[in-house]
Amino acid sequence: MDILHALGDGLSIIMEPHRLLLLWGGVLCGLALGILPGIGGVAGTALLLPFTFSMDAAGAMALLLGLAATTTHGDPISAIVLGAPGHAASAATALDGYPMTKRGEGARALGAAYMSALMGGVFGAILMAVALPIVRPLILYIGSPELLALSVFGISMVAVLSGNTPLRGLTMACFGVMLAMIGSDPQTGTLRWTFDSLYLWEGLPLVPLTLGIFALPELCDLLVSRTQIVQSEKMQNNWKGLWQGSVDCFVHWWLVLRCSWIGSVIGAIPGISAAVIDWISYGHALKTEKNAAQTFGKGDVRGVIAAESATCSREGGALVPTIVFGVPGSAGMAILLGAFMIHGLVPGPDMLTKNLAITYSMVWSIAIANIVGSGLCYLFSSQFAKLASLRYTLILPVVLSLVYIGAFEGHRSWGDMFSLLFFGVFAWAMKHFKWPRPPLVLGFILGSIIERYMFISIQRYGGDWMLRPLVLVLFLMAALTIIRPFLQDVKAHGGFGRMLSDFHAPKISMVQIFPVFMLCLFAYMLIEASSWNFAAKIIPMIVGFGGIIFCAISLFDDMCKSEVHAARAEERAAAGIADEKMHMDIGTNITDLSNGTILFRGAIFFGYLIAFLISMYLIGIVPTVPIFIIALMRIEGPEPWKFVIPMAICMTALVYGLFDQLLTIPWPPSFLGEHWPWWKAHMPSA
Repeated sequence: MDILHALGDGLSIIMEPHRLLLLWGGVLCGLALGILPGIGGVAGTALLLPFTFSMDAAGAMALLLGLAATTTHGDPISAIVLGAPGHAASAATALDGYPMTKRGEGARALGAAYMSALMGGVFGAILMAVALPIVRPLILYIGSPELLALSVFGISMVAVLSGNTPLRGLTMACFGVMLAMIGSDPQTGTLRWTFDSLYLWEGLPLVPLTLGIFALPELCDLLVSRTQIVQSEKMQNNWKGLWQGSVDCFVHWWLVLRCSWIGSVIGAIPGISAAVIDWISYGHALKTEKNAAQTFGKGDVRGVIAAESATCSREGGALVPTIVFGVPGSAGMAILLGAFMIHGLVPGPDMLTKNLAITYSMVWSIAIANIVGSGLCYLFSSQFAKLASLRYTLILPVVLSLVYIGAFEGHRSWGDMFSLLFFGVFAWAMKHFKWPRPPLVLGFILGSIIERYMFISIQRYGGDWMLRPLVLVLFLMAALTIIRPFLQDVKAHGGFGRMLSDFHAPKISMVQIFPVFMLCLFAYMLIEASSWNFAAKIIPMIVGFGGIIFCAISLFDDMCKSEVHAARAEERAAAGIADEKMHMDIGTNITDLSNGTILFRGAIFFGYLIAFLISMYLIGIVPTVPIFIIALMRIEGPEPWKFVIPMAICMTALVYGLFDQLLTIPWPPSFLGEHWPWWKAHMPSA
């Protein structure tokens, strides 16, 4: 009865008109920041924090939680419509959302994303309300061994996310783990693969890597194809599509419930990156949904539902350890914890006793924010879906400018720009050589977590940590997840002996360039690591040798793969029988072009990006934006000036007003800015 009374008091607190207004303001800020690539809710929460000083505690929480709960609602827009996820949390959504857009079902994908986000967010709030009184002993049980085992289970998802190329997926996961170890080793202080660059001392930031891996390859293919994402005549009615996507969520309500549970539970575990939640949920749906192996990655609405329901339910889970222990479950919650202190709210028993009404007002804030945020997204989605039918010359300049600004949020240095460019080229090659990209990002997200918790577990528990019940269960599940694709391959060949006898003499082809490059890269990284301190090199050496083994076996399979098995696959394809597994990544739609044309136009695309960097170095990013937009629209179109000039003016105003003045992003100094006083002093007077 006390809990029900506090729940009612919490609702009456949040329904005060001025607090509802603050909640709406937070929702609007969250949606706006969610649409912008790379900015995210952390920057927005930090921006709004100073404005809460004069507010009461409940009003401040309403404003901040309204933003935190709805940032992910804006994420799917660019991921679904453009295939360019602006944040790591929406990368899994793009795997099926973007193919749906190219098929003319972008509105349906958006409708499914918003409804699953609404259902997941409300479920997360309900779970938080129920779990608060009983969750304390459960969270106290989870230690570093359980966090390590959960991370290992998460990285085992690469076998699922790699489709019919599990060896390639494991190779890229190993490479992602090694990328995560770049920087200063937390155990010994050893500098690992930093190339004497101060930028790499703290490790590679996630934002430019994610934008480079997922956003730039799709934008590059858009320029290479020189067409719209989808022809106008193929697009379904937007309102009909939104309705159909919403109905899909209720048809697959059990999937929404399961994935929301995954998002809430994992979100409540401090130390596990929120960016991995959607991948685990997507992998769960891929393994458990009927016929998912044939349709996921090709435009299955269930893939969108699985990713978004988990992503949007995590905020409710992340708030639980913040309130109960004062341990933030995410970066945004860490800033929220600062707001707690500002307003005299002490995490712990007080939040579950004398401040219980305020605690439940936070639950109501999350639930109402998800409802309002989804409603606003539905209201404007018909316009978002139309973006896919615009000419590429109207989309690319704006999106690329925002991608550069978003990538700069990594470490706010020139290194972010170079990282974005490097991983963009690397991921474009991965896409066209059919090497899956999700395992690389998953390995990068979990790599440092696995290393950190392994050392902590060994130092604290010795070897006994491996015998803890939950650790054993998670390790067993991870092993089964990784082994399963290999067993399926053996079965498909008719047995292990027959699979070995089917191999023929090696054949060399151009597609083998990429695995050879990866072998050389692994070898170089291992040679560099061989001279490090033992504690600093043990994990990189194990992972590196694993990557070499997986890559070498994959290369051998490509060179000597069974002609009989390939012929069977072709016969099945000709008969319209789908393979049991598939290449788990966004496919390309430029197969009708020659390799020479693709390479030439791809070089033009990355040439534009290099030109952007050069101009940014010479005159700064704000004046570069209009020059870049005008140049790309006129050279590639040419678009008429009546479109070019307004586009350049609006984007320049946005960059200057929002990013330069409001967010006060410290842009890197330009050559002109540093030397202007000298030029001004030496210019002849009139």
